[in-house]
Amino acid sequence: MEGQGEDVRVGANKYRERQPIGTAAQTQDAKDYNEPPAAPLFEPGELSSWSFYRAGIAEFVATFLFLYITVLTVMGVVKSPSKCSTVGIQGIAWAFGGMIFALVYCTAGISGGHINPAVTFGLLLARKLSLTRAIFYMIMQCLGAICGAAVVKSFQQTQYERLGGGANTVSAGYSKSSGLGAEIVGTFVLVYTVFSATDAKRNARDSHVPILAPLPIGFAVFLVHLATIPVTGTGINPARSLGAALIYNKEKAWADHWIFWVGPFIGAALAALYHQIVIRAIPFKSK
Repeated sequence: MEGQGEDVRVGANKYRERQPIGTAAQTQDAKDYNEPPAAPLFEPGELSSWSFYRAGIAEFVATFLFLYITVLTVMGVVKSPSKCSTVGIQGIAWAFGGMIFALVYCTAGISGGHINPAVTFGLLLARKLSLTRAIFYMIMQCLGAICGAAVVKSFQQTQYERLGGGANTVSAGYSKSSGLGAEIVGTFVLVYTVFSATDAKRNARDSHVPILAPLPIGFAVFLVHLATIPVTGTGINPARSLGAALIYNKEKAWADHWIFWVGPFIGAALAALYHQIVIRAIPFKSK
């Protein structure tokens, strides 16, 4: 039978198409890229390395700036009686997506540019970083978000209290399950995009990918915000939700706060499993 004796490469079909489809890379007999080794669960050497702490500081500063710009944008829209006189929902979505694009571009070479505990969690499940680094990143991201929201409140405390401080809540007319579903799917889109934009195979075969990786990630954040701002105000980032809720600190900000942790973590886990098992078939060996 045709193709019976050929080697089955990771993620490829056993039998070739008579008319090959896709990129020319699909027809190569050997990998033209190196899969990075899985990160150890605990790497003691990291704790004595300046690069480890430098990466954590980069995550702190990036999340600080992210909250500062986005919370101010949300408050500006809420403040106006007419959305036509402000940037509106589209402007909020652009603020979130644009800041992620800029901050990932600036910090990717230092910390990987996660700026989101859900992204860090997904990459941890895929063995892209150690548990030690993941926990450190999440702590620094949350601290950065809290400080960013606190600075906004220090500038205009009265308006901050009156306008809701950019805290995430499930909107009236939507159930908690709807809010949870929106956060799961929204985070899945984001983390799946992160995996695809930083994939080792694509980086090797498409020289433009490392340069443009922040663009699809930021654009994914923009699109998810367009879809889910009416439902939950769009969390998809537990640090962002925690920072705004903690500084606003009103009952309505805490009522459904669990949704903005459980949803993103579930979405990130599903994206990691989908990319690793279905898209890349990494757990499977050649036969």
